[in-house]
Formats: sequence, structure tokens, C-alpha cells
Amino acid sequence: MFTGLLRTIILYILIIAGIRLMGKRQVGELEPSELVLSLIIADLASVPMQDYGIPLLTGVVPILTLLSLTMILSVLTMKSVRFRALMCGQPSMVIREGMVDQREMAKNRLTVDELLEELRIQGYTDLSVVKYAILETNGQLSVLPYANQKPPAARDMKVSVKEGGLPRVVVSDGRLLERNLKALGHDRPWLDKQLSQRGCRDLSKVFLLLVDEADAVYFAEKEL
Repeated sequence: MFTGLLRTIILYILIIAGIRLMGKRQVGELEPSELVLSLIIADLASVPMQDYGIPLLTGVVPILTLLSLTMILSVLTMKSVRFRALMCGQPSMVIREGMVDQREMAKNRLTVDELLEELRIQGYTDLSVVKYAILETNGQLSVLPYANQKPPAARDMKVSVKEGGLPRVVVSDGRLLERNLKALGHDRPWLDKQLSQRGCRDLSKVFLLLVDEADAVYFAEKEL
């Protein structure tokens, strides 16, 4: 029993290390080679987990080999444009100047319904306002509208906007993150004052409190 538990923990840690090596991306954003690697590693790890008669190295060695190969391929894709195109493919422009490129859609086996669905997800229902739509190598659709369809920025309206900076979590589910509070240049009395202004005196009743570099505060109290 203990042996099985130990084998499972070792393989689990090994798989987590492998996923970390592939970078901070979601499963739906993995390149084809990375997706294949994930599937193979999962399959290799499942056998020693279930069959205690198989030596642990039978699963560990192939996994380590695949991870090493992944690191080598990652370096090669960074160094060589041609190799990167071979491994990951190239983006495909499925809409160009407002016109649907039917050849590119057929080449990528992208149906009209799938294209329209992706456009709706990004807030576009009219194809005529889309200048470019690019199917990326990870399967995501990048949509670039015409300039006159883009929402105006503060710069375009000649409005001066104060930068707020990156907000930090100061209180999370009743727990005070003192490190973030100190990084913002504040102390506990300042925090108590902010809570008092919002009618809350008990830190345990705070669900979320964010503070940015301009001292803008977002406060959410716990629901009873």
C-alpha cells in the first residue's frame, strides 16, 4: 500500500514538472507537439501507477526522456524559424480585408459555423467590420477590426487619465497579506482606516480587498 502511494506521488510530481516545463499556458493553447507530449506522459505514468509489478523506472525513464526531448525542441524552435514552422505550423489568415478566405478555411478544416462562433465570442457579429482574422497555431482566432470600428482610447479623445498601476491583493477571504500591504507602502492602521470607512471593523468579514499603486481600493464584504 505504501509502495503504491509512493510511486503515485513520484509520478505525479514528475508530470507536474513536465507541465511546468511547457510554460504557463492553458491546455487549449498548447502547440500540437506539447499536446501530444502531455497525452503520452499521462499514458506512461498510468501504467506504473496501476501495476505494482512493473518497475518504477519503466515509467520514469521514458517520461524523463520525453521531457529532455521537449527542452531540446524548445531551444531549436527558438533558434530556427524554419524548424518552428515545421513543429508548430504557421498562422492562417481566414479573413482578409473583410473577405473570407475559403481556401484557408478549407485548408484548416474550419467550418463557417466555427468561424462565426469564434467571432461572436470576441463580440463580432458582422464580418464586414473585421479587417483581419488570423487562426493561430494554437487554434485561437485573433480578430483585428477596421480602425473605425475600434473603441476610442483616451488618447484619441485627448483625455488625461491617471495611471492606476497593478492592483495587489491585501485581504483574501479574511486573511491579511502583509507582504503586499508593505509593498504598497502602507501599514495596519491605514488598512483599519480603509475598512472603517466602508463600515467594516472585522478583518474576518472581508472577502476581497484590492489596492493599486494609486491607492484605489476595491472592497468586497463576505456574504452571510
